[in-house]
Amino acid sequence: MAAIRVLALLVLSIFQLLPMVGDELDEAMREHVQQRVEHLMAQMTWLLQELEQRSLEQRSQKPAFAWGGLIFAALQQWQFWAIAGVPVLLFRLCWWRRKRRRQPEIGHEEESSSSSTELEEDESEEEDADDYQRCLLNSITKRIRLSVKSMAYRRQVVEELASDLLTVLQGRLSNSFFPALQPAIGVGSAFEGWSPAGHDAVYHLLVPMKPPRGHTFHLELGAAGEMPAKNCVRVELECTCTRDQGMENVLCFLHQPEEGLARNQVLSFLGILCTGSYLDIEKTARWFQKLVRSAWREMPQSRLYTMKVLPSSRSCKLQLTNASGRSLFIEMMFGVQRGDSDIFLSSQTAEAAFTPSTTWAETYDVAEAKFFRHVARQAPRDTSHLKCLQLCAGSLVGTGFSSDVFKTVVMHLLNTIPPSSWRRREFLMRLQDIMWYLHGCLEEKRLHHFFFGNENMPEDIVLPAAFQAAEPINLFQCLLQDPAAHAKALHDFEEVQGRLTRLVFCGD
Repeated sequence: MAAIRVLALLVLSIFQLLPMVGDELDEAMREHVQQRVEHLMAQMTWLLQELEQRSLEQRSQKPAFAWGGLIFAALQQWQFWAIAGVPVLLFRLCWWRRKRRRQPEIGHEEESSSSSTELEEDESEEEDADDYQRCLLNSITKRIRLSVKSMAYRRQVVEELASDLLTVLQGRLSNSFFPALQPAIGVGSAFEGWSPAGHDAVYHLLVPMKPPRGHTFHLELGAAGEMPAKNCVRVELECTCTRDQGMENVLCFLHQPEEGLARNQVLSFLGILCTGSYLDIEKTARWFQKLVRSAWREMPQSRLYTMKVLPSSRSCKLQLTNASGRSLFIEMMFGVQRGDSDIFLSSQTAEAAFTPSTTWAETYDVAEAKFFRHVARQAPRDTSHLKCLQLCAGSLVGTGFSSDVFKTVVMHLLNTIPPSSWRRREFLMRLQDIMWYLHGCLEEKRLHHFFFGNENMPEDIVLPAAFQAAEPINLFQCLLQDPAAHAKALHDFEEVQGRLTRLVFCGD
């Protein structure tokens, strides 16, 4: 009962503070605080009952009361986050009150104070307000293996290498009938700035391909969200005759006599990279890997790294090792753009081992990377949304959750919570929001895909017209159909919640 009284008094202290600071806060802030407290009280009521019940059970089983076991059990409950937010809220209210009390009582004297003095006071108060959150974030940051500085440096190395490599390859392919390779696009967590994998992170690059002269790509798309994907890229010949325009004759695969076409078949795009009339991913991967091996000697990076092409049937995986023995891993995937949008068909799929080599997966990686760049342009310098995502993704080992689930949740929240509310001092609140949002989605067995039917998409992200009008795709559809999968997902959520709680509050 002692622990329950402490928790109850903690909440009551907030209500006692509200009248002290209420008149000094604006109406919107006061309403926000009141709503937060009411929500926390509702959650705490449930948890207090749970704690009391467990206390009675343990008393009946053991003569001595096990405080450690009770506290640890409480930490495993998702409702513990409600209590975790109470001291943060209490701290903020106390700080607001102290800030008001520091202001002079005589308005005229306050107005006549110098601007330099006001600036110094504001900076001092800002530092005081950030003390709690700074200590918390410093502790968490030490546990994130890859620093922002290191990640940025490695991204730069990868981008420079990819640019140099593609420049060499483009020169070699300029007069051929092979696909035109476009500048590589960095995608995935390492380029978005939140990879939890540290120095073992794989830097993913999407290399868009355009059809060579005399050919066109026709995309045959399966149903939206269909698993496994059934998207194909059909290669068609187009007329390149220029006789009617008075220009020098150009080889035309479409109208060339059959015997002439046979002579050039070994050089044609269709004969080397396609199966039937469809672009073959495995053939394309082998072709590209061979090009990379032969082009490496021309690269300036060849004097700094030894390069090894790792086995891969649907992409080009590279391991670069420097003189000190440290390795850098790069995966180059191939993509075909849907019109002029940020959506591509990609060579790499999650179920690659069971997918036909002519089947391409629709990828939203480029659109996601653009979304995070859009947020970065609007967010304050001390924004914490990437730290939240990195911390969550690092707690998923051994569970059925993928980092894509948390990424989708964070994108939804970034699209509704202003960037200014993701600063360091709101770190705990935002981490709470992420877990509450995910728990609600699990309870409802529904998590909407971010890019389908989303009316709040930033304007600089270009999507096919059908995306906005489409019905939202439920990423948790499997939970509706499989009660066992739903039960496991809830269990895994509790595991992730417990890990985050111990990491934030216990340092474990």
